[in-house]
Formats: sequence, C-alpha cells, structure tokens
Amino acid sequence: MTPSKPRPAISQADYQRLSQFRYLIRRFLEFSQIQANEAGLTPRQHQALLAIKGFPGGGPVAVGDLAERLRIRHHSAVELVNRLAEAGLVIRDQDKSDHRRVLLQLTPLADDHLADLSAAHLDELSRIEPMLQRLLPRRGES
Repeated sequence: MTPSKPRPAISQADYQRLSQFRYLIRRFLEFSQIQANEAGLTPRQHQALLAIKGFPGGGPVAVGDLAERLRIRHHSAVELVNRLAEAGLVIRDQDKSDHRRVLLQLTPLADDHLADLSAAHLDELSRIEPMLQRLLPRRGES
C-alpha cells in the first residue's frame, strides 16, 4: 500500500469558506439560468454564446473549441450549434485553410441577447464581489 500524500491541516474556517464559496457559485448559476430563460435562451445556449464571444484572443471559434470551453463532447457541441443556427443565433462557416473545421460567428440577434445578459451578469458579479473577496485569502495569508 502506498502511503497517502501528506495534506495540510484543514480548519473549520477553511470548510466554512469553501462551503460559502460553493453557495455563492450556486446562487450565481441560478441567477444565470433565470436570466437566460427570461431572454428566451437555455442556459447552455447562453454559455455557448458567451464562449464564442469571449474566446481567448478573439479569434475564430471552431466547434471543437466550443466543446472544450463548455466541457462537453464534440457531438453534443454539434447538436448545440445546430440548435443555435436554427434559432438564428450563429452562422457556420467552413475554415478556408482546413475544410474539416467549422467556424462559428454570432449573429446580430445573438449579440443583442448576449449584451443584455452580460450587463445583468456583470451587475450581479459586482453585487457578490465583496462576498467573494472576503472568502479569498490575500497573498501571504492562508
């Protein structure tokens, strides 16, 4: 039997901070789901639009990139993109340099939905930011 890796002591305060952090995440996700539904989108559609718009580097986003950003399987991302395209939210283009890749672009309708949702989410984040800051240790603290 391999000896277990030594772990640092975990205090009651650590457990409470982790519990509070998870609670705030759940509250934010619940807020996000409600906002998406009120905008006529599923939470997954909202996440996809945000992943496309906010892709690092701002470059073209392939279906495989979207799958990775959403942590879903490629075939699930293809189905999601199909639904987004049917709803008029994304345009698919074949990559000129690699015809196997499909690149995604938001439509003006998607941009409008996403701008409204993002404004609400940024407002909610600014509301919970002080609570998050109290949970996160400063450099040099533990």
